[in-house]
Amino acid sequence: MPRTDEPDAAKSTPESDPPPSRPRALLALLLLLALVAGGWLLARHLARVADTEDCLMAGRRNCAPVQPR
Repeated sequence: MPRTDEPDAAKSTPESDPPPSRPRALLALLLLLALVAGGWLLARHLARVADTEDCLMAGRRNCAPVQPR
């Protein structure tokens, strides 16, 4: 027979739950945005490298992008 003077561990009252951590959520959002931005920059760089490799594999010699002065 269970004892009645001990609180039930399975029961959880709203007062006993810790409040959500806003700084932790903001940090997670910033980390997610940094990962997305880094992935986007990496994809752009890899696309440029692939274009240059395609140009070189076609036998062309002047494959470097033209830089404005």
